Amino acid sequence: MTVKKFSPEGFDLEIYGETANINYFLATPLAPVSEAGVVNKTATVKAHTRRRYKGDTTPSNVSGGERVFMYDPGRIRLNVLPGKPFILDDGTEKRQFTFTGNVVDLHAFLKSDVKNETKLYTTGAPYLIEKPANAG
Repeated sequence: MTVKKFSPEGFDLEIYGETANINYFLATPLAPVSEAGVVNKTATVKAHTRRRYKGDTTPSNVSGGERVFMYDPGRIRLNVLPGKPFILDDGTEKRQFTFTGNVVDLHAFLKSDVKNETKLYTTGAPYLIEKPANAG
């Protein structure tokens, strides 16, 4: 398993964690952002000069043009996870994630979609999130 990036629809929020871990707490499973797939993008580069070494008095010219590069919307560096940590605990399982965005958005998202009564631990006191009335 590997850490993936999730962006819940309708919230200015990104959650980083393992797919099975986050979906354990949710009534509606989240799909990782990178499942949309890696795509090739094109960038235009202007013509410029390049020096071969420091102090080069006769730099060479580099022609402009288009460059193709690979783009993965869900790519993250695993040595440093972005954002702030938070913990979800439903009494049976306790798992840690990170997120970027506001705690208010994280709380609103979880409040709308948790499967069971869950505690959200962030900075400060924990928040008790009740199971939504419409959850199965």
